[in-house]
Amino acid sequence: MKWWQDKVIYQIYPRSFNDSNGDGIGDLKGIIEKIDYLSELGVGAIWLCPVYQSPNKDNGYDISDYQEIQSLFGTMEDLELLIEKAREKNIYLLMDLVVNHTSDQHPWFIEARKNKENDYRAFYIWRDGDEGEVPNTLSSVFSGSAWTYDSPSSQYYLHLFTKEQPDLNWKHKEMREKIYQMMNFWAEKGIGGFRLDVIDLIGKEPDLEITANGPLLHDYVHEMNQNVFSKYEDMLTVGETWGATPEIGKQFSDPAREELSMIFQFEHMMLDQQEGKDSSNKWALKPLEISQLKAVMSKWQTALGNIGWNSLFWNNHDLPRIVSRWGDDQTYWMESAKLFAILLHFMKGTPFVYQGEEIGMTNIVVSNIDQVDDIESRNMYFDRINKGYSKEQLLHAINVKGRDNARTPMQWNGSVHAGFSSGQPWLCVNDNYETINVENQLHDPASILSTYRQLIHYRKNNELIVFGEYELLYTEEEVFSYLRYNDTEAILVVTNLSEKAHRFVYPKNLVLKEQIISNYPNQEIYAEQIELKPYMAYAVKVAIQKKC
Repeated sequence: MKWWQDKVIYQIYPRSFNDSNGDGIGDLKGIIEKIDYLSELGVGAIWLCPVYQSPNKDNGYDISDYQEIQSLFGTMEDLELLIEKAREKNIYLLMDLVVNHTSDQHPWFIEARKNKENDYRAFYIWRDGDEGEVPNTLSSVFSGSAWTYDSPSSQYYLHLFTKEQPDLNWKHKEMREKIYQMMNFWAEKGIGGFRLDVIDLIGKEPDLEITANGPLLHDYVHEMNQNVFSKYEDMLTVGETWGATPEIGKQFSDPAREELSMIFQFEHMMLDQQEGKDSSNKWALKPLEISQLKAVMSKWQTALGNIGWNSLFWNNHDLPRIVSRWGDDQTYWMESAKLFAILLHFMKGTPFVYQGEEIGMTNIVVSNIDQVDDIESRNMYFDRINKGYSKEQLLHAINVKGRDNARTPMQWNGSVHAGFSSGQPWLCVNDNYETINVENQLHDPASILSTYRQLIHYRKNNELIVFGEYELLYTEEEVFSYLRYNDTEAILVVTNLSEKAHRFVYPKNLVLKEQIISNYPNQEIYAEQIELKPYMAYAVKVAIQKKC
């Protein structure tokens, strides 16, 4: 067993986690202050969003120096102390790394712009063209063309995100070697591994308008493994891959291929948007169909088999809060927050918990674009206002899917600014912080936080959850129920993903034994069939009777 297979990983967005110096921005010392909290929660690793030097056009995902720490977050000494303090608590640190693109303030790009003959010119992707006549129709994820004209050289450069995030040219061997040198710099500091941002884009073929899953992608990732990952024992590597299929997932995570440990795939997280290749469909909303959720999640539970490895998540820094998105953050806030925890944490794979998820933090509501910080949301808004969309329609989409939902400051207690900072936070705290906070839940055995603690502890001590088989049960559409089993034991998970009551009939070959967890205390579950209350969820040990 790899160290990360029975662990739960906690994602920290440092800008919003804990501010130690009162400037309104979370920092490394603030994370160190909360190591005991993370240890008591039971997590085995921290995924740390970027803290490198950056102009912050995209909140740190535009890196101007890979080997310096952004002064807003602290110093290199602070990061080294965080690594040390975390390891004392048996917690690894994963660095979030962006190698698809850099900031336009990175020394490589500053040099590259000087002239076409510069040695760093080939580190980026340039194409000839007259101003106003872009090389092709490639679009930026953040709206508009993916090409920006550079007047001094009369060429366009490629940026799949903002124009301040020029894409690196992975076909250039010297550039790749410098990336590997930088990664080894971090590995030597004793980190547990890397989360690799949009890694599926590095094999792009822009002239063919291929962005994700290009023909050389896996060659590059294997080369990265050989130059970095393979040198360190049990290094955890997680790739962000928005367009992955299970087959691609196996290519990435099959140990025999020597690429990554696992990937983040997002098929389940795109079920509430209109179908289409254009990433802007994120904003074209549609209701979630529970039957599709069951089908997609079950596919990823079974299709990787024993070859690949799965990641499990509902939330991250780019996604809205799951309790608001697919749950009920009003009447059934506690029940639905616990439901999504129970539903996910009994599945096969490595679960990821995003800061605040463990206390049921919710989305925010904005009424004006001036309240929005996220560059993706703002670019979409102004682009579509110019195309005739209504302000109300666009703000609704931002309230449902905007990235600021995940980035509001962590709610530690009911004091001013939710205990996040003694100064004015960089982004407004959610108005519900006086009721939804860590302090209110820390010593409450019935809290959402306690549910997460219980689930994390249970996984550590049950190989069935780590390696057992998975079987989806046939139920009513809004009931999501499955079995985890091996040769000697089995667990039944039952959830009702709606505000309506639903009947659940136990399969005749199951004998109920011991309840493990439930989000409705003292609920009778041992009848042949039961009425599932709104957003009810539980797990129970069962015996499977074999047919004669």
